[in-house]
Order: sequence, then C-alpha cells, then structure tokens
Amino acid sequence: MAYIDYYKILGVDKKATQDDIKKAYRKQARKLHPDLNPDDKEAEKKFKELNEANEVLSNPENRSKYDKYGENWKHGEEYEKAQQQQRQYQGQGQSYGGGYSGADFGEGEDFSDFFQSMFGQGGGGFGRSSRGSASGKFKGQDVQAELNLQLRDAAKTHPQTFEINGKKVRITIPAGVYDGQQIKLKGHGNPGMNGGPSGDLYITFNISVDPDFERVGDDLKTKVSVDLYTAVLGGDIKVNTLDGSVNLKVKPETQSGVTVRLKGKGFPVYKKEGHFGDLFVTYEVKLPTNLTDKQKELFEQLKNS
Repeated sequence: MAYIDYYKILGVDKKATQDDIKKAYRKQARKLHPDLNPDDKEAEKKFKELNEANEVLSNPENRSKYDKYGENWKHGEEYEKAQQQQRQYQGQGQSYGGGYSGADFGEGEDFSDFFQSMFGQGGGGFGRSSRGSASGKFKGQDVQAELNLQLRDAAKTHPQTFEINGKKVRITIPAGVYDGQQIKLKGHGNPGMNGGPSGDLYITFNISVDPDFERVGDDLKTKVSVDLYTAVLGGDIKVNTLDGSVNLKVKPETQSGVTVRLKGKGFPVYKKEGHFGDLFVTYEVKLPTNLTDKQKELFEQLKNS
C-alpha cells in the first residue's frame, strides 16, 4: 500500500486543529465535487482521496494512529498488542515460539518490518514455527463496494438491501447523499484471523444523471419552456420539482434564458432534516410555428408599429 499524505491532500499542516481540518475539507469538497466537474476523472479521483483523508483525520483516534503508523494506521492496534505480548514473554524469560515471521519488537525499534511481514507481499499471514501458529487476533480486510442510485432516490431517506460476499446487508440511506460519497459499515468486511474482528465495508454511492434536474451541491437546476405569448404578456406556468409541481408567475416581457430561484425546492441537505437547497429555473421561450396568414399579419403590424 503506497503512502498517501492525507495532510497534503487536505492542504493543512500536521498541527492543524480539528476545526481547521473541517474547514479545509469543505473548501476542497466544494471545488472538487463531481457535480461541478462532470466527466473529469482526475477531479473524481481527487474527490475520493479527499473523502478518504477526511475520514481518517476528522476522527481524533484514527488521526493519532495515522500520525504514528502512516499507511499502516489501520493495523496499529495489532502492532501494539504484538509488542505487548513480546514484552510479556521476554519478562518471563521465554522465547516467542509462535512468532511473527521473524519480526522483533524491541523497545524503540522500527515497526515497518512488522507490517511488511504481517500485511505486505505474500498475503500478510502469520509465520509458523516448529512450536505452532501465532495466537494474535487480527482484523479482517476491508471491502469496497459501489451502490448505484437514481437522483430522486438519493433525495429521500430509504432502506436498501444488497449482497456482499454472500451475505445480505440492509442499510438506511439518508436523504442528500452525493455522487462519490463514501460511508463505512463497521464489521461488514472480510472475517478476521484467529478470531479477530471482521473488517469494515466501505460503500461508494454512484448517482446517475437525471433527465430533468442537474444537481450542484444542494441546489438543483432545471429548464422550462415558456410560450411566446406568456413571455410577452406574463402569466402562470407549472414547474416540476422533486416533490410535485408548483405554479410559477412569469413576469411580462420575460427574456429567454432568464433564471429565477425557488427557495427551499432543491435537494435535501445531508443529515440535516428539514433543510433544502434551492431550485433554479431557467426559462426557454419557444417561438410559435405553423402561423396562419392572419397571425403573420398581426406580427407584421407589431413590427411596423
């Protein structure tokens, strides 16, 4: 596993406060969000790295492990337990027969060899000796999965059931999840070793493009046709939203391309019940076709008046 500098990804110093990390994440997320960078694979990759960095550094416990063990932070507890066991055996004047593939956990020594022997090439299993297998408990591998959603499904809290490694998993998806967002389900990954805990399941949401609405953050954009007569004289039209249609009053002499805002009619804000973005409606004025001679004559009169 290649080392990834999460501090560099977030653009903060290692001494940054939790508040600094939160602000840096929000700033970068707004810039790299897939909705603002459609079809940009590089931005999509950076957005996923940003979420991964925030997942670790926004959690003080995980951040402490990352600061100490780097890319091996997920296995820091295993190292510390192994080091503690080694001290116990040394204190009893015994050799550690069920050893860790030749790893030595002496005080002050580098722990990189331990991670290489445990989780590096060759599957990361325990080494064996003539005295038997190691007795340490190790967490199972994490599992990555993707879940495809329609935009309208992502706008409402709903249950979802799917299958991972032959097991059915049921989750409740909160309204407001965004494309590329990742959540963690603890203990739903691969089984642990020697009775250790199971790994975690990381689910990434893929939200498909909607034919009527474009999502930008928590806001939505849509286009609506307006006939020439309503655009010139004003009137009421119906506009579709995620939760039904609403009447919208068009001002007289409205130009094609004009955009109006419907406050609170956008996308629900993630994990903030009752909060919504706005809906931005752009008018597209449609010219009449198949005019009669009388209608054309009236337009000529307007033209020359």
